[in-house]
Amino acid sequence: MRRRPLRDRPWGNLPSELGRFIGRGAELAELGRLLDSSRLVTVTGVGGVGKSRLVLAAARSAAEVAQGARGAQGTDGTLAARTAQDRHGDGVWLAELASVRDPALLELTVSEALGLTDHTTRPPRTVLAEHLAGRRLLLVLDGFEQLVDETADLVGNLLRRCPGLRVLAAGRRPLAVDGELAFPLAPPAPEEALALLAARARAADPAFEVTAANRDALVEVCERLDGIPLALELAAARLRTLSPVQVLARLEDRFALLTGGARGALPRHRALRTAIGWSHELCTPAQRLLWARLSVFAGRFDLDAAEYVCAGPDLPVEDVLDLVGELQDQSLLVREETAAGVRFGMLETVRVYGAGWLESLGDARRLRRRHRDWYMGLATWCELDWFSPRQQEVAALVEAELPNLRLALECCLDEPDEVHLGQYLAGTLWFYWAGCGRLTEGRHWLDRTLERTGGALTEYENSRLKALWVLGYVAALQGDAAASMSALYECRDAAAQSGNALASAYAVHRLGCLALVSDDMARARELLGTALERYRALGELNSNVLMCQVELGMALAFQGDLPGALTLCREVREICEERGERWTKAYALYVLAYAALDAGDAQEARRLLNECVAINDAFHDLIGLVLALELLALVTVAEGDPAEAALLQGAAEPMWGGVGLQLFGSGYFNAPRLMCLERAGELLGAERYAAYAAEGRELSREALVGRAQHGPGERGGAARVSRQAGRGGAGGPRMSRRAAADQP
Repeated sequence: MRRRPLRDRPWGNLPSELGRFIGRGAELAELGRLLDSSRLVTVTGVGGVGKSRLVLAAARSAAEVAQGARGAQGTDGTLAARTAQDRHGDGVWLAELASVRDPALLELTVSEALGLTDHTTRPPRTVLAEHLAGRRLLLVLDGFEQLVDETADLVGNLLRRCPGLRVLAAGRRPLAVDGELAFPLAPPAPEEALALLAARARAADPAFEVTAANRDALVEVCERLDGIPLALELAAARLRTLSPVQVLARLEDRFALLTGGARGALPRHRALRTAIGWSHELCTPAQRLLWARLSVFAGRFDLDAAEYVCAGPDLPVEDVLDLVGELQDQSLLVREETAAGVRFGMLETVRVYGAGWLESLGDARRLRRRHRDWYMGLATWCELDWFSPRQQEVAALVEAELPNLRLALECCLDEPDEVHLGQYLAGTLWFYWAGCGRLTEGRHWLDRTLERTGGALTEYENSRLKALWVLGYVAALQGDAAASMSALYECRDAAAQSGNALASAYAVHRLGCLALVSDDMARARELLGTALERYRALGELNSNVLMCQVELGMALAFQGDLPGALTLCREVREICEERGERWTKAYALYVLAYAALDAGDAQEARRLLNECVAINDAFHDLIGLVLALELLALVTVAEGDPAEAALLQGAAEPMWGGVGLQLFGSGYFNAPRLMCLERAGELLGAERYAAYAAEGRELSREALVGRAQHGPGERGGAARVSRQAGRGGAGGPRMSRRAAADQP
């Protein structure tokens, strides 16, 4: 049997180091020792002391050791290599929690960090525990202070249920979970503090050097700031314009004021507040105002958002760009390149200081509403732009802005009179929930916004109706037929009562979609046909409308009307190519591949499915991806390679854990899988089929997608059989008749 290369396993998500990690050798060694002896280690300390940098350095070290052991496994197989591999054989993963405010999103955030996509209604904690139960990995949790009780409960539960899990956490206090080892982090030693200050000063001014003339003043700066790394970085930004003596003098003044007004504060807290407060005082009034207003953002933001949310009569929009640059120069903002473009962010300690200042100005509520309005506008634009060549960019943008969109949804729910705005926002993001693998989170927000209004008609009925049909759509994709029908019937009836013809069309469409995945093809054909007629009469054309046409094509194909299905899906493909739409096109390609295989053209079916797989993978659309992979496995049997087909089939199986019952128990959608199992099993025998399928189950999704599109390298050999199965060996009419025969 072929062995799967170790590199094919998913490994982790640690970010690359942005700057050189200075000092902390003793702390790293001690942290490594603690991780050897305990499954839960929490690094604690005051904000800005360097907890995040230390745990990331420790995590990178653990990853390097385990990855090195992977290579050693195949060579010397030493005890050390096996031990390292056993401990973190499934990788090192980081979950950043600082921007999470809603406890209900904690488990989802950890799942996302682990690369999990779940389309079911199972509790996220159950999904997490099942995923981790048989794995050996290190999970790094950073920034849990605002959810310490919820994080403790989650970590304790997972450690009990998942014996191969180890957790390295960073926060201002321990989690207080049984078996936890706390590692209080002190500021670095004086020489390390001086080295850090000098390194950061050189980053701001390459000509900076520690000399005999300035060394004493620099040492005093470090002492005055108690060596706290964040405080030193803020001070270093000032060394570009002030001498060390001037920096020290200003710190002395600030510290005297602070000490007099905060007698109960610990020295290290006073030192950090000194550095941040001093940085605040040295800012111009406009810089201070922007700092305060930027604190309303969660996570990262772009310049356009900053200009809209923060500008006003006292802060002209044309000044925001320069002010952002000035705050960046002072280490108060961090600039990052992301898939969605340039983003800026604040360290949480700096953001909290700005938020306190904003509250003291009495302007926090107004800024939160401006923030909400910007992200409602962003979601509206993204929904429109989803039906365009920029679809992939839209997906990346919404992914980058998810923390801020969550904050905007919370803002809507905090105001009883503005829940309709939350319904509008949750409904408008349908394309993200359904098209980018976010069904569970979408269901969370749709349920929350709709439960606030009940079923009564309101002046904002259109927003409620949209949220209802989107909820029905999401629930149908989760396999929750009862919730889907309830929402869609409510939407249909309320739309008729209010005269909203468009909402009525969407409700009928999604009832047809529900019938399709429930194997009621006659009803699906009727409802989808009716919805398509209504869309056309209303002049509606977008990804939803085209998906309705594809779903009608599926219903026709499953009933044996392949010519009708081809006509519908070829038209969809043409429109998608004209508009640059890719997500719906992938589903049209699936139907066209189904028909090509029926006609005996396995080569054309593979070509269509290769593109289909690439698109679904890019959008993290798990349902579309697993459908395409299972049909591709059947194509591979038809090409004469049952071993590769069994491997693909095995690789698709774990994905169903995230989708739920295999296509909700659908005989029609399951027909390719069952036929592949039967034909490949006959050619290989049960034992060999099971061995290849087991190999496939261990492939990462990335490795699987690459293999599906490009093959395993050199396919063939003993596994390849005669191509006699390649022509007409997987006939479509036989597939549809087989599926129909399997129905009760």
